[in-house]
Amino acid sequence: MGKRIAIIGGGNLGTAIAEGLLKSKFCKAADISITKRNTTTLKALQGKGVHVSDKNDAAVRNSELVILAVKPFQVKDVLNSFTKALTSKHILVSVVTGVTIKEIEDTIKKKLPVCRAMPNTAIAIQESMTCLSFNEAAGRQVNAVKELFSVLGKVTVIDEKLMDAATVLGACGTAYAMRYIRANIQGGIEIGFDAVTANLIAAQTVKGAAELLLQKGTHPEQEIDKVTTPKGCTIAGLNEMEHQGFSSSLIRGITASFNKIVKG
Repeated sequence: MGKRIAIIGGGNLGTAIAEGLLKSKFCKAADISITKRNTTTLKALQGKGVHVSDKNDAAVRNSELVILAVKPFQVKDVLNSFTKALTSKHILVSVVTGVTIKEIEDTIKKKLPVCRAMPNTAIAIQESMTCLSFNEAAGRQVNAVKELFSVLGKVTVIDEKLMDAATVLGACGTAYAMRYIRANIQGGIEIGFDAVTANLIAAQTVKGAAELLLQKGTHPEQEIDKVTTPKGCTIAGLNEMEHQGFSSSLIRGITASFNKIVKG
């Protein structure tokens, strides 16, 4: 498969994917097409050499890999706008929340590899966590999609039935982490730091904690044990957070987001 990529939908996620591809040098800017009805918001990408258009079918016709990045209620109409341009040479990747592979196949009515991908907005800086699910894609096609998303962060292949859960843990999870960091900054200000310094300390500390788990493959509790000394300030703070429902509120938030996706 070549590296000509069409991103159908130039919203926040579609734009983030394009930015990540440019930064990773996965392909040339001229090999990326991105579409949107109002292309004025894509001028920055156009200035970098990305082909910007409001013609979905033309973008698809000039690509090998098509990334569908629109809102769920737009999927059928948008797919119908370029279905005629789809051929057996294409791989179709959907990053749309809640729309199954079968629903996509039923709309396009063509036999070609379809993949669901759930990245998060950190894809713009090549730090996404992307979960992938495939239909009957061949090994080389699976590898092509994995290769693309691997340059944009970490990748794992999951059963499609877990995709809603992946959306909550990996995509909504970005907002959960940001809310924790924000609270940490507020606490830092209360104990004496200015906002800029508190922001730096809080964000880098979370980044470092995550890298410990990713690089060492340890469990969070193992790393917690290393910084909790008897009668120390860390265990006092952790216990107070738990008394106030820290872990249980986070778990309840995750399940509430999941139920919202599943039940609507």
